[in-house]
Amino acid sequence: MKELVVASNNQGKIREIKQMIDGISLLSLNDIGFTDDIDEPFQTFEENALAKAGTVHQFCNKNVFADDSGICANALHGAPGVNSAHYNGSRDDAANLQQLLADLTDKVDRSGYYKAVMCLIWDDETYFFEGVCEGQIIKEPIGEGGFGYDPIFIPNGYDKTFAELPPDVKNEISHRGKAVRKMVAFIKERLETEAS
Repeated sequence: MKELVVASNNQGKIREIKQMIDGISLLSLNDIGFTDDIDEPFQTFEENALAKAGTVHQFCNKNVFADDSGICANALHGAPGVNSAHYNGSRDDAANLQQLLADLTDKVDRSGYYKAVMCLIWDDETYFFEGVCEGQIIKEPIGEGGFGYDPIFIPNGYDKTFAELPPDVKNEISHRGKAVRKMVAFIKERLETEAS
């Protein structure tokens, strides 16, 4: 079975992705013994995802993918965007969420979107896959599920936040779900080609 390293130790993210990929042995950074922090110094999702995937690939020489994702508020010109994980200066989900709500206090436009970019290094070639989910950013957190900004994001066409929706529904419509499905379709095609 082909191995694929997820360049993350974010358990929420790994759990979501594991639910979506079959037929591949998924390894976390812990599984391969990678303990370094990887800088994400760039201002685009693509560059940050590539920085993570490239660093881990050099370390283990296995197929690897990394994603960079964030929430983008239209009234804030796309902020927090690539800075979503440390928007208020720390890696504290609750504090970041409160910072975003504070920054949107006087804004009429509550529309926004989640964006995810996957960088896959497969057989030493690099590929990118993108997913976007548009919706509204509400004023109070609702729901216990998900992670990050999920309790304040209601995807278009739904009346519940990402934190309230069942995981299978969230995976179906989420930015990460869309990007992962594109990547999985690509990997399956590669595996079938190799097998034939």
